[in-house]
Amino acid sequence: MQSKRLNRRGALKTLGSAAAVAGFPTIIPAAALGADGSVPPSDRIVMGSIGIGGQGGGHLRSLLNFDDVRVAAVCDVQESRRKSAQGAVDARYGQQACAAYNDFRALLARRDIDAVLIAVPDHWHALIGLEAARNGKHMYYEKPMGVSFAEAKAMREAVRRYGVTFQFGTQQRSQQQYRVCGELVQNGKIGQLKEILISSAGTQYVPNQPEQPVPAGFDYDLWLGPAPWAPYTAERCTRNFTLIYDYSLGCISGAWGVHDVDSAQWINGTDGTGPVTVEGTGVLPKEGLYDTFSSWDVEHVYANGVKLRHMDRVTAARVHDQFKIGGMASMFIGTEGWIYVSRSEMRTNPPSLSRAGAGPNEIQLPRSNEHRRNFLDAVRKGTPPISPIEAAVRADTICQQADIALRLGRKLRWDPVREQFDDERANRMLARPMRSPWHL
Repeated sequence: MQSKRLNRRGALKTLGSAAAVAGFPTIIPAAALGADGSVPPSDRIVMGSIGIGGQGGGHLRSLLNFDDVRVAAVCDVQESRRKSAQGAVDARYGQQACAAYNDFRALLARRDIDAVLIAVPDHWHALIGLEAARNGKHMYYEKPMGVSFAEAKAMREAVRRYGVTFQFGTQQRSQQQYRVCGELVQNGKIGQLKEILISSAGTQYVPNQPEQPVPAGFDYDLWLGPAPWAPYTAERCTRNFTLIYDYSLGCISGAWGVHDVDSAQWINGTDGTGPVTVEGTGVLPKEGLYDTFSSWDVEHVYANGVKLRHMDRVTAARVHDQFKIGGMASMFIGTEGWIYVSRSEMRTNPPSLSRAGAGPNEIQLPRSNEHRRNFLDAVRKGTPPISPIEAAVRADTICQQADIALRLGRKLRWDPVREQFDDERANRMLARPMRSPWHL
């Protein structure tokens, strides 16, 4: 990134010198130098946006508000979406300069693009992320890591190898109440941490649908990509693709679960490790289109005895009647108190805990007020992002542990150093086959 900015500045300087030698006056617009208060083009992060549906579209709109970003390209397998996004970008900049692609590989091959935002179906995350890393692109990578531990591990190796900045889309790290909760827990304000309780939404029922014609302008084969072939239905390709096992782990992971698993890891101070055992019970739908767990109650245990209990929201509501909090997101229970935290609030017991901030000589967690801004600053300055690849893989692994233990119906032991189970069948489930010609 830095070398590209220097090269751009160097090009402008060379042109200016050549004009002076030739005897012509050099006129450089104020905007090009940043004299009008804008960010000079040489200092802007040139970005591409891959996947511009609901989540990706929201990210794109936000990127257009950053003065130090220039969106140069968009990509989506649905023609109407990419044309709409292309029009919005061109309207924002007042010129027709945004390219639109159906295939992510064409966008990632562009040498002028510094970074990309990846917001595609879960089964595509790793393959696009790997191609981005190989092309030297920094990336804001929507959660989860993928549909298998093997994909997460491959991404970690690629990010390290190619030295690109990686920000995981677990935005709760950029919310004040989660940071404050983490500082209270890690500074012993609730005594010794004993248990963490988190919950996620469960799966709804949708009946199987008859095959339908693929809509014009939609590259369904590329949408499926590495997933098994299946007949097209509109419901399969909506936002709730996350409830279909070929494309996601469901609510245990990408459809919310990894958010609270990730913040639990951060607040617990265990970004570099994970639980050593996992067991639980869950219910899989017996019929219908959706085939990920509709309800579950899973217990992970760390080496120091701290328990992480992950439940669907209905199960969690029954468990937490005793706290009379009327809802459930994440709860941290210690020997001297507890903290409840969600995206909208934080409650403590005793209430005085909410005023017990971290002192100058106590543990203070990194601060980020906006997750995308934190990523852009990391790209620009070369500083660590708040949701780095190592933490992303560890949080994603916990979701994988839960799904595998539930499907096998037995307790499993996990070695967080070797990153393997003590169970050969469980280890085989850490990877999934891909439809040809796609592969890691």
